[in-house]
Amino acid sequence: MPRLAANLSMMFTEVPFAQRFQAAADAGFEAVEFLFPYDWPAEDIARWREDAGVEIVLFNLPPGAWEAGDRGLAALPDRRAEFRQSVSTAIGYAKILGTPRLHAMAGIASAQDPFQRATYLDNLRFASELAERNGITLLIEPLNPRDMPGYFLSGFDLAAELLDELGCDNVRLQFDIYHRQILCGDVLKGLAGLLPRIGHIQIAAVPSRAEPGSGELDDFRILDALDEMGYEGFVGCEYRPAGSTLDGLGWIDRWRGA
Repeated sequence: MPRLAANLSMMFTEVPFAQRFQAAADAGFEAVEFLFPYDWPAEDIARWREDAGVEIVLFNLPPGAWEAGDRGLAALPDRRAEFRQSVSTAIGYAKILGTPRLHAMAGIASAQDPFQRATYLDNLRFASELAERNGITLLIEPLNPRDMPGYFLSGFDLAAELLDELGCDNVRLQFDIYHRQILCGDVLKGLAGLLPRIGHIQIAAVPSRAEPGSGELDDFRILDALDEMGYEGFVGCEYRPAGSTLDGLGWIDRWRGA
């Protein structure tokens, strides 16, 4: 059975962020992930993690001014210095929190613009080198245009092409089943074909982004298939509960029972 990580930016929002680590542990999770930790001192988050006895497996680099519409910085030529500072900030947090994976968001840009594409690749090479020195894997994730209009990395073929061009062993694919289904479907075929490149997987129902098992996909079959494929990494539960988080966790028991 794949190891599940509760996404604390979307789950357990009934309580403040500091209390979500223990809430996840009490619900049976041994690992967590979240979007951004930067509103809190890393030392505080480390204490919450340690007290709850959970592992933090993933978070994102600083995305820029999120409330102003930024969705990452890596592909933005005029934000190169800010991106590079964001890498240092994220790695500083990751070292304190013991987090082995960081997701670098690309930003609102065009992959067809050669200058923006070159900026993205150059920035990822910089981030990859710094991450490798610290034993960290860097992740890139295709996002669907319905949820993230204008996002630079909006296709799995493009992600594979960019990974080939980068040639960095510690830059891997973050495969979100929800985004994959909306972008192009073929989830099981995509997982099987891209498995050697995958560093992390996330799941949510399509199209609601609620609990797995409540949408158009057979999420339980997909999770079972990951076992059959030999996937040994984490599956992040990056979904928005339809009701309370605890009331919606029955899907995990149903899947385990299956």
